Amino acid sequence: MSKGIIAKKLLYALITILIVLIFNYLLFRVLPGDPLAMMMRNPRATPDQIEAVRRLYGLDQAWYVQFFTYFKHLLEGNLGISFVYKAPVTKVVASKILPTILMVGLAEIIAILVGILIGVVAAWKRGTKLDVWTLGFSLVTYSVPTFWLGMILVVLFCVQLRLFPTSGMLTPGKNFISTAAMIGDLARHLVLPVLTMSLVLIGEYALTMRNTLIDVLSEDYIITARAKGFRERYILLKHALPNAMLPMITIIAINIGFVVAGAIQVETIFSWPGLGRLMYEALGARDYPLLQGVFLLVTISVVLANVLADISYAYIDPRVKH
Repeated sequence: MSKGIIAKKLLYALITILIVLIFNYLLFRVLPGDPLAMMMRNPRATPDQIEAVRRLYGLDQAWYVQFFTYFKHLLEGNLGISFVYKAPVTKVVASKILPTILMVGLAEIIAILVGILIGVVAAWKRGTKLDVWTLGFSLVTYSVPTFWLGMILVVLFCVQLRLFPTSGMLTPGKNFISTAAMIGDLARHLVLPVLTMSLVLIGEYALTMRNTLIDVLSEDYIITARAKGFRERYILLKHALPNAMLPMITIIAINIGFVVAGAIQVETIFSWPGLGRLMYEALGARDYPLLQGVFLLVTISVVLANVLADISYAYIDPRVKH
C-alpha cells in the first residue's frame, strides 16, 4: 500500500475524529438534568455559592463559548476537571484504563481464538451434527443479553456454589503475603467477567467465520486446488482461511477499538473498576468533562483500529493494495 493511500486514510480518520468530537460535545448538552444539581446537594447552599461553582466550571458561559474553550483546552492536552472526582479528567481516566484492558483484552483474546476455531470447524464440517451443535451454541451465546448472562453466572457460581467473588478487582481489606497470592485473588475476580464477555464475543466471531469460510470454500480456485490433488488441510490453511479472514479483521478491529471503552454492562454487574463503570457513573452524575474524555479516548481507539485494519488488508490480500 502506497504512502499516499495511507496518508489519505489518516486524513479521513482525523476528519472523523473531529466530527465525532463536535457531536460528542453537543450530545451531553442536550441530555436532561443539571450537573450543578448533582454537585450541589447541600440544601443550605446559597445562590452565591451555586453561582460561584457555576463560574468555576465555566457553566455560566454561552454554549458556543464553552465549545471553543473546550477545543482550546483539548489542543493543550487539558480535558478539564471532573465534576464528581474534582480531579483532572486525564488522571481519572488513566487510573481506570489498566483494569479495563486487563479484563476486556483477555476476553477478546480468548474469544478470537475460540471463535475462529469454532467457525472453521463448523464450516469445514458443514451439514454434520458437529456443525449443527456449534451453530446452535454460537447463535445462543450471540443472542443472549450480556447483563442477563452476567447475572445468571453470579447467581450460579457466586451465590449457589460460592466459587468466585461477586464483585471488585481484589478482595477489600485483604493483606496479601506475596505477589502470587495477589495474582491468584485477581484471577478469581477475573473469571466471571471474562467468561461473560468471552461467551458473547465467541458467538459473534464463530458465526462470522463460519459464514465467510463457507462462501470461500465454494469459490473456483478452491475447486481447482482440489482438482490438483492438494490435501484438504493444505487447501484450508493456505487458500481458504487467509481469504476468509478479511471480514474477521474488520470485526476484530472494531471490537479491539472498544476494548478501552470497557463493557458497561459487565463492569457494572461485577463492580469492575474500569472505564465502562466509570462511564456509567459519569453519565448518572452528568459529569460532562469526564464523559467527553472517555468518549474521546474511545473514538480515537476505534478510528485508529479501523485504519490499522485497512492497512493490514494489503498484507493479507494483495488484491486490495491499490
